[in-house]
Amino acid sequence: MQVVTRFPPSPTGYLHLGGARTALFNWLFARNAGGKLVFRIEDTDRQRSTDEAIDAIISAMEWLGLDWDEGPYYQTQRLDRYKEVVQQLLDQGDAYYCSCTPDRLEKLRNDQREKGIKPRYDGHCRDIGLERKAGENHVIRFKNPLSGSVSFNDRIHGLVSVQNEELDDLVLERSDGMPTYNLTVVADDMDMNVSHVIRGDDHINNTFRQINIFRALGHDLPEFAHVPLILGSDRKRLSKRNGDVSVLDYRDRGILPEALVNYLVRLGWSHGDQEIFSREEMIRYFDLQQVNKSSAGFDMEKLLWLNRHYIGQSSIETLLSEVQKIMVTRQIDTENGPDLRSAMGLVQGRVSTLVDLADQIEYFYRPIEQYDAGALSKHCNESTSGLLRGISSVFSHIEPWTQESVGNALKTYVKSKGVKFPGLAQPLRIAVSGSDQTPSIDSTLALLGSMETIKRARMFIDYLEQGK
Repeated sequence: MQVVTRFPPSPTGYLHLGGARTALFNWLFARNAGGKLVFRIEDTDRQRSTDEAIDAIISAMEWLGLDWDEGPYYQTQRLDRYKEVVQQLLDQGDAYYCSCTPDRLEKLRNDQREKGIKPRYDGHCRDIGLERKAGENHVIRFKNPLSGSVSFNDRIHGLVSVQNEELDDLVLERSDGMPTYNLTVVADDMDMNVSHVIRGDDHINNTFRQINIFRALGHDLPEFAHVPLILGSDRKRLSKRNGDVSVLDYRDRGILPEALVNYLVRLGWSHGDQEIFSREEMIRYFDLQQVNKSSAGFDMEKLLWLNRHYIGQSSIETLLSEVQKIMVTRQIDTENGPDLRSAMGLVQGRVSTLVDLADQIEYFYRPIEQYDAGALSKHCNESTSGLLRGISSVFSHIEPWTQESVGNALKTYVKSKGVKFPGLAQPLRIAVSGSDQTPSIDSTLALLGSMETIKRARMFIDYLEQGK
């Protein structure tokens, strides 16, 4: 049997971390087994589904490098097929028309709650033989078995079961003719020959219902694996407040796709103590038996640690286009300054995101408009202007202007003035960057160039002497 997994997002929102991890696990399982990943869009919720969300989900999958073998299929293009399946269940006597009004159902649920009973449909229309007539507001319900149990061996949780009396007769088709989630999922998984359903464990209750529909249709069951949910650092369900934003938001924050994929694969799965995996290693090692039964907690610091690793290991050319995009959004012309690759190389090993990287080299390409107040009070005093004026004079005679020549000039100058090196280096950092945080001062000034260094130093001297 060929392994076929599927990733079926609903385009009522963007792709978030939980969905991305589900997609990754399905992708890894299929690739490990030499199988196929089916990508389908569950867009039957017409009021909430949007083309924008569909485009964003596809873009996120492509950015993460999770390619698919079939699809994307759209459920709204398969409505005729769902009607066939519903009709088959009606013809077999495994489904029926229901005319219960919303008011009756609401009263039923309220009465059940008052009696301490789990709210569920009471089968009022189950055996009265209704037929849909023009203009009547009927739904179609599944005749769930009234006795016995539903069990399956989950690849992560082991044997899971529920009594059929705990399940009610779910709606298969709404009164407007649109199929419901549990019906479409079963029809799709049958038609697409899905062998393994890997999804969040919040779907376990749906699985019981879907198994009964599979059996009513006479179809073999796929294997199921329900992955525990991702929790926030507060051990509550992941939300926007604690990290569950769109995958593309992480891209825009300067996270690399390799880092996010590596982070997601370790959320609930492990291979010994290994933390960093190449894509090939993930495929080779991935095994559902190594997925934890308990929920994993999202840790932004761990993600940033991984991202720092991948940024440090990447070639400048790999990072270049993304950093250029960031600069463009900031309306910064990187042609007006030193070579961008060289500037990136100065800080590549010091940053956790590409946004941080852009932040730390931005001063090379724009005038300094303000100076960090804390840095000023910490590193500047009444002698600072004189020191900067003197080193500016020295700088004007340096030829060639290199990191080595700048470094030697700085050391010679501070020695002649009897000051410690930071007493000159830190004010110079503030003068050329606006803060006291730059790479080594000699490499920074060498890249900035002699004319721009002297210009910025003189502007800072003016600023200090004006008492700003």
